[in-house]
Amino acid sequence: MLARMSSEPEQQIGVGSPDAFQRLWTPHRMAYIQGENKPSGPGAGDGCPFCAIPAKSDEDGLVIARGELVYAVLNLYPYNGGHLMVVPFRHVADYTDLTDQETVELGDYTKRAMKALRAASGAQGFNIGMNQGDVAGAGIAAHLHQHIVPRWGGDTNFMPVVGHTKVLPQLLADTRRMLAEKWPAGA
Repeated sequence: MLARMSSEPEQQIGVGSPDAFQRLWTPHRMAYIQGENKPSGPGAGDGCPFCAIPAKSDEDGLVIARGELVYAVLNLYPYNGGHLMVVPFRHVADYTDLTDQETVELGDYTKRAMKALRAASGAQGFNIGMNQGDVAGAGIAAHLHQHIVPRWGGDTNFMPVVGHTKVLPQLLADTRRMLAEKWPAGA
């Protein structure tokens, strides 16, 4: 594939003057941009993907590990390779609505995710957090989910800063398998 690439600008009819930019096409992102698979409402029966994932196989749902009250799953639209989420099985929107047991297991799975990401990929740091509500940037506000994003020195380069594009070096299925193999056993 790389053998066919050229550093010469390519003229495309109807798109203006040629330039020196290479194009990185990511058509799969259009599903996210257009809100595909977003719930139609706030209820568990309104098409919530976080309620549907547990019924799938681990491979099909990109589930890394399942607990009694929460599960860990890869993000379909990751900020970095290995970006995963810890999600309660119960359809609940707000962190304050979690039971004490759910809060404990969510915290435990966050710690396990960090350990698995360090073991599998040598992550040097993490961004961990939740966006509570639409106005706070939650993509799916109706079902609580905590993001665990691994970070490495130098992982922010010109692509996301200038091009608003993330280059991911591994397929999600391969990342899921790698993290599931490194997932720490219970305490």
